[in-house]
Amino acid sequence: MDIRIHAPLDMHLHLREGALLRLVAPLSARDFAGAVIMPNLVPAVDTLERLATYRAEVEAATAPHTFAPLMTLFFRQYDEALLTAVRPHIIGVKLYPEGVTTNSADGVRDLQRIEPTLAVLERLGIPLLVHGESHGFVLDREAEFLRTYTRWANLFPRLTIVMEHITTAAAVRLLDEYANLAATVTLHHLLLTLDDVVGGLLSPHAFCKPIAKRPEDRAALLEAALHAHPRLMFGSDSAPHPVERKEAAGCAAGIFSAPVSLPLLAELFARHDALDQLQAFVSDNARTVYGITPPAKTVTLAERPWQVPARYGEVVPFYAGQTLAWQVVEVA
Repeated sequence: MDIRIHAPLDMHLHLREGALLRLVAPLSARDFAGAVIMPNLVPAVDTLERLATYRAEVEAATAPHTFAPLMTLFFRQYDEALLTAVRPHIIGVKLYPEGVTTNSADGVRDLQRIEPTLAVLERLGIPLLVHGESHGFVLDREAEFLRTYTRWANLFPRLTIVMEHITTAAAVRLLDEYANLAATVTLHHLLLTLDDVVGGLLSPHAFCKPIAKRPEDRAALLEAALHAHPRLMFGSDSAPHPVERKEAAGCAAGIFSAPVSLPLLAELFARHDALDQLQAFVSDNARTVYGITPPAKTVTLAERPWQVPARYGEVVPFYAGQTLAWQVVEVA
């Protein structure tokens, strides 16, 4: 059995820099027509010059694949002149609350103080992408941040607000309450619960932020994805770290899923007799939400077993060493 996906898009991707960028970027560029590239580097992507330099590095690392890097700017309280200048070069501005995840120490401390900048984003038609977690108890962080989404959705009704990598049933419900809210969901949050991470021996390569939640949360996310909720998009949040940073006492948060994202999604959707919804989930919804036209690219997957490598360089992938039922067999 084969399935063809036209212009698959990864709407949340970490590519890093340097040697790690050159290692992982081709794996995403092979399978996807484009991806939203995260800006939380050190230093952050927060100027037009830094943006142009990083984009050039991504394009060099992904050549000769047909792949569009959809760039983002790390949220600061920018003035309108800068945002106007950068607008043609980005798909959105990415907001991290201070210290909530990797390389977010320079994120936002006071969420209400930044609202004048949100008004500028709304006026210029620049989407706001948000890592939506509070600093509360780890299982409640996303739920607590939903109040902020509600406030902003009401205050800025013409601002497209993307709730990144949602993990809870409550976030899915909120998606239906406001037309200006959209969301991404990861592969791993469609497959894992917290039991898979810490229910037995600690599984460091399944540790990510936001952390996997309860079975009822996973069920709600899966239901929305399998029915291709029109404002829910696939975003892998593939976040590679060298093995010594994952298999360590201070385990880094992030799951490297880029090499297996499309095969595992095909397997998951086939298992639920929902392959006809995969095109919308991994491409069409994102095109509508963001109003983008990705490069022409058709990826064919076949129900044909293959074994995931134990490592790609010094990075351990999601499902390392396991046999998957589907694989990418052609890219045109």
